[in-house]
Amino acid sequence: MPDIQTLFKEAWSNALAGVNAAEQEAEKVLARIADAAGFSPEDVRRQAREFGERLANQRREVERAVDDAVRRAANRFRIPSREDIEALQRRVDEVAQRVDALAKEKEKEQENA
Repeated sequence: MPDIQTLFKEAWSNALAGVNAAEQEAEKVLARIADAAGFSPEDVRRQAREFGERLANQRREVERAVDDAVRRAANRFRIPSREDIEALQRRVDEVAQRVDALAKEKEKEQENA
């Protein structure tokens, strides 16, 4: 059974693929409409630019919504975030340094005794 992280990655990948497919289809539809309506090349460029900006904004909103949903789902399973793991790693490194320092002190004490 795949782990939760793999499932989330697959879901994210599928969501992005869906958005990409929608963008490509929208570009095709826009080109057909422009041809049928008899827009000038400048009108087509302007409309395409505005449409592209709206699509980009909507894509960011979808990405943000998916990120939030994944984060909420991960929190329900108490999966630590990357920041949590990095903070824990820093703490472990600090403790390891202190243990090493104490071991060296103990070694010196034994040599002097």
